[in-house]
Amino acid sequence: MRTKLTIALAALLFSSASLAAPAPTAKVGEAAPNFKTIDTISGKEFELEKLKGKPVVLEWNNFGCPFVKKHYGSGNMQALQKATEADGTVWVSINSSAEGKEGFLKDAEAVKAALAEHKASPTAYLLDHDGQIGRAYGATATPHMFVIDKDGMLAYAGAIDDKPTPNADDVKGATNYVTTSLAALKAGKKPEPAQTKAYGCGVKYAF
Repeated sequence: MRTKLTIALAALLFSSASLAAPAPTAKVGEAAPNFKTIDTISGKEFELEKLKGKPVVLEWNNFGCPFVKKHYGSGNMQALQKATEADGTVWVSINSSAEGKEGFLKDAEAVKAALAEHKASPTAYLLDHDGQIGRAYGATATPHMFVIDKDGMLAYAGAIDDKPTPNADDVKGATNYVTTSLAALKAGKKPEPAQTKAYGCGVKYAF
């Protein structure tokens, strides 16, 4: 009986340990964690480190999330993508939704169909099915936004704006933290605030 109890306890501890998510390595004011994967738009290898010299925006994306729909349905996210890219910023959308969960996109074909449907135009769209990139950055919500400066340092992390609702009408008049962060960097200053709490749907990791 004692042996069975010991085995059951060990199994429980192993299960809990395997489900524990690793601590994020991304910290504002420090170098943004590098990662390498395939860009579904170009079909070519994407490596964050190779983008040094340009500001980068990382957007955690899930088109099925009401909070993401708020920003795409209103045209806000698309306008941001176009405006920032025109100013020399690289916009990277990342999808960490696991198979069988909301927002999951299987492959490049599914991504291109979704981008066309939502009229989205990120520079790159990355699939992070195993959640490694998302967990490295501590991405907790969609949309969760990160701004990286030209030197590869994480300058801002958090919410897209100061209106944490799924209501598209709240986009108007909101303070957009991506815009203010990029403007601060362009002026040679540090973003203020540099970190906020992201709002939205929880990222649909595999576990």
